[in-house]
Amino acid sequence: MVRGDLFWGLQGALDRRGLGPVAGVDEAGAGACAGPLVVAACVLKQGDAAKLTELTDSKLMTAKARDRVYDLVLARAVDYSVIVIPHEEIDLYGIRVMNFEGMRRAAAALRVSPGYVLTDGFRIPGLTAPNAAVIKGDRTVACIAGASVLAKVTRDRIMAGHHDELPHYGFDVHKGYSTSDHLAALREHGPSDVHRWSYTNVATAAIAHGMRPARPVVLTYAALEKAMEKDAGAGLAAVLDEALDPQLSLPLHAPGAGVGHNERSAGGAGARSRGGARIS
Repeated sequence: MVRGDLFWGLQGALDRRGLGPVAGVDEAGAGACAGPLVVAACVLKQGDAAKLTELTDSKLMTAKARDRVYDLVLARAVDYSVIVIPHEEIDLYGIRVMNFEGMRRAAAALRVSPGYVLTDGFRIPGLTAPNAAVIKGDRTVACIAGASVLAKVTRDRIMAGHHDELPHYGFDVHKGYSTSDHLAALREHGPSDVHRWSYTNVATAAIAHGMRPARPVVLTYAALEKAMEKDAGAGLAAVLDEALDPQLSLPLHAPGAGVGHNERSAGGAGARSRGGARIS
C-alpha cells in the first residue's frame, strides 16, 4: 500500500494515544560504495496529506518531484534533521554500525523531542524514545517517507558536487552505487578518496592499481573472506599481515579480536558514538 489511510494513519493513531510527536527516520546511501551515508528524521503535521499529495518513497519519484517534495517538507515539517556520515567514518567503523549510529544521531538532533520514533525496515537500539520498525516504511508511513526524501535529495546533491570534482566516475548518474558503468570506471581509474576503501570491489580495484588509502580503513568481512579464498591454507592473521604490508596492498586498520559474521565488517562492533550536525 503506497497511499491511503495507512500512509498517515499509523502516526495519527500514535498521536491520538498521547505518544506523539511521531518522528520518522530513514537513510540514503547504505548500499553505495562511494560517498556518504545520509540519515534524516522528520516530524510532519497531522492533516497535511492534502498539502503533500506527491509524498511517497523517494526511490519511486522522479528527481524533479523529489525536489518539489523536499522543499514542501522543509517548509511544512514540525521539525526535521539531516545527518551526513562521511565515507571516512564508514571505512573506519563499518556501514552497519554507522547506519544505526546515524539514525540515533538524526533522532537526537530533532529540536522537538519525539514521543515515538518509526524507522524504515529495522529497529534501532539506543534511541531515547519508544520506537518501532515498519517494513517498507518509506512507502507506508508519511513521516518516514518525508525523511526518505530529505535524505536522498541531500545525498544526491552531495554526489553531484563530487561529480564536478571527479567527472570520470559518473557520480551524477549512479550516485556512488555499484552500477556496471561505475564498476567499469573503478577498474579503469582505481578508487578516489570519495570511495569507501573498506568495500571489497573498491579494495580490489585499489590493489590492481597499486593504490593505498590516506586514512585508516577496516576491511569488510566479505573482503576478508575473498582474500582467504585465494589461499585456503592461510589463517586470518596471515591475511591481515599481507593486507597490512605497505609493499603489497592496503594499510588496513586491523581489528582487535574476533570478526563477527553479523557485523559484516572487521571490528565493526567497536564503534563509538560521535556527534552529528543538523542541516537546516
